[in-house]
Amino acid sequence: MHLGLKEIIHNPGASVSFSDSVDLSDLQFGICYPVSEPVLITGKVRNTADVLVMTGTITTRLHGVCDRCAADFTKDIEIPVDVVLVEELTNEDSEDAWVFSLEAEAANLDDIVRTVFVLNMDSKLLCSPDCKGLCCRCGKNLNEGPCSCEKELDPRFAALRQLLNK
Repeated sequence: MHLGLKEIIHNPGASVSFSDSVDLSDLQFGICYPVSEPVLITGKVRNTADVLVMTGTITTRLHGVCDRCAADFTKDIEIPVDVVLVEELTNEDSEDAWVFSLEAEAANLDDIVRTVFVLNMDSKLLCSPDCKGLCCRCGKNLNEGPCSCEKELDPRFAALRQLLNK
């Protein structure tokens, strides 16, 4: 979707509010497609001294498989949007990921949402920040409780263990 900004481009102090949904269901992250629901973006574009600044919030629900414990999860996420919109990029070699060019006095919301979403994704999908993962020996999900595996001692301390057993 394109957000028309013609009425505020050359009008310092003017602003326009917006709200829309974007489909990111084709976005692949690792082996899964975590965004199966619409991604909602709400915000405002302000002309601040002839600089168009877009602020807002992206919200959606992620559906994924935890990279630590391999459990399916859903998680609501909220990502802040704070980007600059320009009529044309002056130096494409030093392009900033948070600066977007306008197309015929309109902002391409699909492109902005996709870029902001991807740049704010964590490198690993986790069911919770404190996920304990799986036991490396028996494979039990440690979030459900401890496993019954005996703790393996460092082989460098084997001589000390023999002393304790005597």
